[in-house]
Amino acid sequence: MKEDYYEILGVSKDASVAEIKKAYRKKALKYHPDKNPGDAKAEDMFKKSAEAYEVLGNQEKRAKYDRFGHQAFEGGGFGGGGGMNMDDIFSQFGDIFGGGFGGGFSGFGGGFGGGQRRAKGSNLRIRVSLNLEEIANGCEKKIKVKRKVQASGTTYKTCSTCNGTGQVTRVTNTILGRMQTASPCTTCGGSGQMIDKKPEGSDAQGLVMQEETVSIKIPAGVEDGMQLKVSGKGNDAPGNGIPGDLLVAIEEKEHPSLQREGDNLHYDLYISYSEAALGTSREIDTVTGKVRIKIEEGVQSGKILRLRGKGISSINGYGKGDLLVHVNVWTPKTLSREQKDFFERMAEDENFQPNPEKSDKSFFEKVKDMFS
Repeated sequence: MKEDYYEILGVSKDASVAEIKKAYRKKALKYHPDKNPGDAKAEDMFKKSAEAYEVLGNQEKRAKYDRFGHQAFEGGGFGGGGGMNMDDIFSQFGDIFGGGFGGGFSGFGGGFGGGQRRAKGSNLRIRVSLNLEEIANGCEKKIKVKRKVQASGTTYKTCSTCNGTGQVTRVTNTILGRMQTASPCTTCGGSGQMIDKKPEGSDAQGLVMQEETVSIKIPAGVEDGMQLKVSGKGNDAPGNGIPGDLLVAIEEKEHPSLQREGDNLHYDLYISYSEAALGTSREIDTVTGKVRIKIEEGVQSGKILRLRGKGISSINGYGKGDLLVHVNVWTPKTLSREQKDFFERMAEDENFQPNPEKSDKSFFEKVKDMFS
């Protein structure tokens, strides 16, 4: 079971952004590979801390995590440090260390301070439409994606502007003395490399467009508008850069007879006067196939039948929702003379007089029960 991100950073669930950033900086400095060479446990904690900060340090991701837990990022998001390598961490969070440790760490190919940073390719975004059955049970989708990849035969050479460091240092005179600042090299984009040779048909960065089939695992219980991430399936970066990510937006298709409300589903069942009085059985739709339910004789319009566990799987692993069947007694709009005569005769019959029992809840009580 994955560790709680708040526990990894040692902060409370109502911690501010500044407190989360401070906690991550403290953890990252403590477990940085330069301080713990060859220590696998320290490296694992370094990755876990970065993974936790990537979620909690982002307002949108933090809100999803607070609501759905780790399953909000399944299907290619994060995972035990495995979803982020050292290059990901150094390229994304290198600036959080500021001037700590008097000039920074040498880094693992990413580096802080004056070290070289590997460029990261741009992200791609796609939309995947799912029906309720796929959402309820989880599924795997194979999607064709057009992404930029490094062309075969492309070679690179050391950037002449930054001499391969990926950064340019500038010295300026101020009233406080000479100040030295470093910024990413604009010639190579901070990668330290530039195009040497590239094949015909590739772009200025030595990349070509290529179609690839990507397998995306969709966890059960996703919601419309939720976004999943498939790491490394975006556009390639030039040279030895890190590929971008594929961001997958979930779109929920409308079901012909079921309506979703969180993890619960609703179904409107219409029956006739005769069926309500005599009782009947009906076959209805669920997300796992059709089921037959029994309608007791004398059922009242507005009765709600609850089929437990026939709803949507909770994305945070808290079981399944229910299917609520709303019974509606259909009143005929036109009657024959014979039918009218029957109802006129029954108008004064005591069995046809409204006589609700204490167990028959009012409309407002039913609504209250529904939301509780």
